[in-house]
Amino acid sequence: MQTEKEIAFQTKKISSLVWDYALPGIVGTMVSVMYNVIGRIFIGQGVGALAISGLAITFPVMNLTSSLGMLVGAGAAARISISLGKRDKETAEKILGNSLLLTVMLNAVFITLFLIYLDPILRAFGASDQTLPYAHDYLQIVLLGNVFVSLAYNFNAMMRSSGYPKKAMITMLIGAVFSLILTPIFLYGFDLGIKGVAWATVISMFIGMLFVMHHFLQESSLIRLRRRNIRLDRKIIISIISIGMSPFSMQVAASGVALLMNTSLLRYGGDLAVGAYGIINTVLMIFLMIIMGLNQGTQPIIGYNYGAGNYKRVRETLFYSLKIASLITVAGFLIGTFFPGLFAATFTADAELMGITKRGIRIAVAALPLVGFQIVSSSFFQSIGFAAKSIIQSLSRQLIFMIPGIIFLPRLWGLDGLWIAMPVSDTLAALLSIYLLLIQLRQLNRMEAGDVQRNLPPHATN
Repeated sequence: MQTEKEIAFQTKKISSLVWDYALPGIVGTMVSVMYNVIGRIFIGQGVGALAISGLAITFPVMNLTSSLGMLVGAGAAARISISLGKRDKETAEKILGNSLLLTVMLNAVFITLFLIYLDPILRAFGASDQTLPYAHDYLQIVLLGNVFVSLAYNFNAMMRSSGYPKKAMITMLIGAVFSLILTPIFLYGFDLGIKGVAWATVISMFIGMLFVMHHFLQESSLIRLRRRNIRLDRKIIISIISIGMSPFSMQVAASGVALLMNTSLLRYGGDLAVGAYGIINTVLMIFLMIIMGLNQGTQPIIGYNYGAGNYKRVRETLFYSLKIASLITVAGFLIGTFFPGLFAATFTADAELMGITKRGIRIAVAALPLVGFQIVSSSFFQSIGFAAKSIIQSLSRQLIFMIPGIIFLPRLWGLDGLWIAMPVSDTLAALLSIYLLLIQLRQLNRMEAGDVQRNLPPHATN
């Protein structure tokens, strides 16, 4: 017997269904952004310009930690949606158990290696004598708590994909509220500086993790975390990783790009240019994470209907999400172009850092209206299980287009060349996404036509 959620996936108006799932997803991702934004604002305003530059040095490492979560969380969430579309709850619960064990194992290896070689890694990522102490103090604490962060994000994604978008949103809000309360207490009340921000982040995510894990232990949950399923199953692990490899690859590539960008910024603009890049990344993240939240909302809808063979609803969901994503990125372009000073002043009072940041933002958002299309397209392929195409799109912007821009464009325009590399790569990646998506849409049309033919009564084909 179908549940109310399953019936809604198949029959409810697409625009209403998307917002039922996307709005909590958007709130959830914006909450995750707030973890970072709150800390960066307090660090920039309360500790200083060099501290925010030191924080920017940690971005490649933080991207790598996020990649572990996406490898497991995104892949598992997509597989759960497809399994539920096929009414296979047993496999969905096995995916849940495998995800827990895999997350803990990957974090154990990652955290150990990075803590042993932390300072050399930070030096390689562009830390100077002035910024290294800030980066070290922050990362040493955040890395220790990364397993809580990964579990919170991973199981939040699986909560959403199994039909609980509002509950997933609430669990993220709980962590954000604690972060907002604890950050000023640890920073100013306990006078812990950048270490205080790190502790506030870890404690907040631990609390959020407890709430989200509790959901899957309740009998009322559509799928449950059962002890018998907490063991590695080779087939399930491969199925999770095959889809999760796309966002994982994107995050790893982002770390490599950030490494190259930080060292290039240090060469062409100094420590403050690195800090400006940190602010610009945060500004872009605000808009792009809204789209990621939209994708989190559409992923279970697309995955379920694709698994159920409802290709028309798959296509309708895709087109609707493309329209919303484009509106979001156009808004980001307009605000970044005409009001860059508002963003810069939020994070720093240093006049020189503000000047570098304002110019960088104007250039960086030049092709932002195209980025929404690229992100939605990549997520679409991930949602229907086409891992290779999703990976190609994920890597195209970072590796194929961005790295050559970082290497060659500053030779022509100095620091501006580094900012210019961002819209150039955005444009080229969007064009590639358009090409791949058109091919896939034609295939969907053929699949839909085939289903219609098979469902015709015998006399209709004579």
